[in-house]
Amino acid sequence: MKLVLQEFLSLDGVSQGPGSPDEDTSDGFTRGGWFVPYADEQFERQAGVWLGSADALLFGRRTYLNFARDWPQMTEHPFAPVMNGLPKYVASQSLTEAAWDPTTILSGDVPAQVADLKRRPGRELQIHGSSRLAQSLLAAGLIDELRLAIAPVVVGQGRRLFPDGGTPVGLRLLGNETTPGGLAIHVYEPTGQPEFGTYGT
Repeated sequence: MKLVLQEFLSLDGVSQGPGSPDEDTSDGFTRGGWFVPYADEQFERQAGVWLGSADALLFGRRTYLNFARDWPQMTEHPFAPVMNGLPKYVASQSLTEAAWDPTTILSGDVPAQVADLKRRPGRELQIHGSSRLAQSLLAAGLIDELRLAIAPVVVGQGRRLFPDGGTPVGLRLLGNETTPGGLAIHVYEPTGQPEFGTYGT
């Protein structure tokens, strides 16, 4: 399977709490819900196309717990049958049980276990949100594609997908589009270490 990261970002790179004010208030974050005003029908259609390519889902603990709380109740949402029915994997060193079936808990050497999942038959293993997990898997060279939906807002605080001191990675743009709501959707594939040069030479 191809490992694909799908992430909502603000213009200043924040990935924390895009969906509601109380989605993730860790570390005193008070500006959740910043993505919602820009989500429109075109983006929902694109998200549905992406989800249709998934054969399994991969989450960090916090994102998994939020999704496991909400998606089983969202029976009228068009994505619900896929989200609730797909095999799910959650990376956690603390969870001992997971009620959102079918779910498998990955603990211990998570990158090695994800690498094993990638060797299984299938189309896409998709990471939704879960920025800390994404950082570790990007550093391990395991992510094959990044789909970033960038909202035209500067949040000014919060956890970022690409923090200071993170692993440098070169990327190649595979495609981009904008939506009427103002989202800029960029699709990249990692190319290894970035190149550096001097302007004008």
